Amino acid sequence: MGIEHILILLVTGIIVGFAAGMLGLGGGFLMAPVQYMVYSSMGLPSDIATKMAFGTTLLAILPTAASGAWAHHKKRAVWWRAAIFMGIFTFIGSYTGATIAANIPGVVLRMAFGVIAVGVSIRMVTAKISPVEQEVRDNLWLWVAIALPLGILTGILGVGGGILLVPIMVLGLRFKMHTAIATSLAMMLLTASGGAIGYIVNGMKVPDLPPYSLGYVNLVSFFILSVSSIGMARFGAAAAHRMPAKQLNYVFSAITFIMGLKMLGVFQWLGLPF
Repeated sequence: MGIEHILILLVTGIIVGFAAGMLGLGGGFLMAPVQYMVYSSMGLPSDIATKMAFGTTLLAILPTAASGAWAHHKKRAVWWRAAIFMGIFTFIGSYTGATIAANIPGVVLRMAFGVIAVGVSIRMVTAKISPVEQEVRDNLWLWVAIALPLGILTGILGVGGGILLVPIMVLGLRFKMHTAIATSLAMMLLTASGGAIGYIVNGMKVPDLPPYSLGYVNLVSFFILSVSSIGMARFGAAAAHRMPAKQLNYVFSAITFIMGLKMLGVFQWLGLPF
């Protein structure tokens, strides 16, 4: 890994940390595509580069999510009952999803990531969020029905789940935007753990992985991303509580849409350098 790769990962960590705290995302929407570019430029085959990007991202999400969740907790925005209960089932699902992903071609994983990201962003922009506070859907069976398949998807796609969970909480469970963001980060501590373990276990016997790799997790990238993102997550959380829910929704949607197009290869097809 060259100095240019280290600088790219450092900058990515800073951006991801702030975005994670502000938008309730673990940062997989950005860390996974950037890492894929880094590993590909290092000469790794596309399939391994994709799976290593997803596995490392899930582990790197943990310290970032913990920092952001703690900052939101101090604002009393985290609904811990929902976070822990749903998180148990996303943990199980995420481990299962990572195991499935280890046996799927990398190009399929990237396309799935891109399609879902674009779809979620469009849905968030077009959906009408009622300005009147509605009764939250506090139903444990509904939470299980959402959490388990969501966990499987996050494990397959190498994201912490916020990119899917925040819209579901806001549109489906009627959480306030700020509560959804905060609770999403807390849930990621379990969701990302399951996926990271899955990628580590399923990558242990894979040959020709880069040095300092633990299965499909590269410890060098993990360290760089974590160090640069932890502190910024607290700044992002503080910014979230100063920003109206509608603006948070638009920022969330725009970033998600762009990274979805990136993973689909749209920018490459258009000949753009992004």
